[in-house]
Amino acid sequence: MRIRNTKKISEFCVISSGGTPSRDKLGEYFGGSIPWVKSGELREKSISRTEETLTEIGLQNSSAKYFPKNTVLIAMYGATVGRTAILEIEATTNQAVAGIVPDKTVADYKYLFHFLRFYAPTLVAAGVGGAQPNISQGILKNVDVPLPPLPIQKQIAAILEKADTAREKRRQANQLTEQFLQSAFLEMFGDPVTNPKGWKSAKLGDILERIDSGRSPVCLERSASLVEWGVLKLGAVTPGRYDDSKNKALPENEKPDEEDEVRAGDVLLVRKNTYELVGRTALVFRTRSKLLLSDLTFRLVFRKEIVTGHYLWQALSHEANQRKIQNLSGGSAGSMPNVSKARLKSLNLLLPPLAAQQKFAALVEKVEGLPASENSPRQAGLRGKQRDSEKQLESLFNSLMQRAFKGEPVF
Repeated sequence: MRIRNTKKISEFCVISSGGTPSRDKLGEYFGGSIPWVKSGELREKSISRTEETLTEIGLQNSSAKYFPKNTVLIAMYGATVGRTAILEIEATTNQAVAGIVPDKTVADYKYLFHFLRFYAPTLVAAGVGGAQPNISQGILKNVDVPLPPLPIQKQIAAILEKADTAREKRRQANQLTEQFLQSAFLEMFGDPVTNPKGWKSAKLGDILERIDSGRSPVCLERSASLVEWGVLKLGAVTPGRYDDSKNKALPENEKPDEEDEVRAGDVLLVRKNTYELVGRTALVFRTRSKLLLSDLTFRLVFRKEIVTGHYLWQALSHEANQRKIQNLSGGSAGSMPNVSKARLKSLNLLLPPLAAQQKFAALVEKVEGLPASENSPRQAGLRGKQRDSEKQLESLFNSLMQRAFKGEPVF
């Protein structure tokens, strides 16, 4: 069914934001029985409890107000700007959160929630401000919402909810697999801080042959096709899992340095980013061709006679070693922290016997995929199949969103 009817959100919704009582009267205004939602809590798609609560007197002495159950919330500014959630309880909010209550005879709240998730990038782009845009109530009230008949809205919301649930279950399965590998690492090698197994240690510089770095030419604002050269973005490494889809196409007039091409088996480390993300490490299990290192990412070329890439990846990814790398990073005021090759080489790592590392590598390969041979390419293991499934579900969900809210049939 094609959606032809649209209305401004202010025509069928009541929109308002909350407030924050004075922190000077913490004991008097906070800690009561009234749930109070802050913008930073809009990370999940529903909210049934809050980190803080207000007292009745705190509510009376602020601009906070009650929102009913099934209110659609949206963060107007802050780190979660544009994020939306459905309120599953009666609650209040702070001033950075707008509550949107639709007329039940005109719009289904779940349909509106999914529409605002879809429309959020446009809202954020329309916001005023610098690094953290501010979505005003004025911007919100002028949003045009496609409104098919109410029964159709509910059908669309149900379809999107089903696709979203499948996507979330796959994501949770991926997280469990990740936790399994981390647990296996600790079981085999022990805590890198306390070193209960008494392993010897070595400087990272003694484990490596060299550290490679690429360059960051001005690229096109799109990903490279399979026949084009591309440069990896930081997002290819920052999750701690290599993602070759995070790249930008190299312009035709830029000659690629093929020595910077990323290959299966490489260990990549983010040398410059925010404090929390500098030092993030990923092992390249498989990759498309024609992708290049940027100057923000190191390739750690390790000595295969003493260390495996699998061990090096997990050791560097351990939270204790991540903190060490963060502490080694520097930078001028106002700039992103970065770690130099010299400082990185000074990092101490535990170095178990190669045979123990190889046993761990075999376990990882069973999870991640079989190694490539001359006669067959790398086959996706459990983790690879999970990632492929997650990408397919993500693509399906995004396609359904596009079709649902751009007037194309979804059923």
